[in-house]
Amino acid sequence: MSYMSRNGSALYAQTRAQGSLEGADRHQLLAMLLDGLVDRINQARGHILHKDIPAKGQAFGKAIGILVALRESLDHTVEPTLTGRLDALYDYITRRLLHAQLNDDLRALDECERLIAPIREAWHAIREPYLAELAQLKAQVAVP
Repeated sequence: MSYMSRNGSALYAQTRAQGSLEGADRHQLLAMLLDGLVDRINQARGHILHKDIPAKGQAFGKAIGILVALRESLDHTVEPTLTGRLDALYDYITRRLLHAQLNDDLRALDECERLIAPIREAWHAIREPYLAELAQLKAQVAVP
């Protein structure tokens, strides 16, 4: 693949992501973070296998950055037990990713992906009930 087509692909992906972000609600933004985390874990796996050290570092850096954003998004005043557990889980996954990066440990990457999968799947599953509740709240506000 030539530099020009790689650059064009990257520009397209960036533009697409920016467009998605602009119209996204809070639920969609968190879904994008969870999806992005899984994507970065898979990219890191590929970079380990292909021994592409600079790209590996970028993928891990982005994955850890996503985990930081997920931790910062937690509101510990709402359901403190749940948010505390999520915070601990995100912290653990961050530490396992650091281990995987330093040791090229594919099993640690598999563990990280297994740990985030139920959270990601549950978040995607609640999209419809979230939208229904949002519509109901808007209807209540609209009725005088």
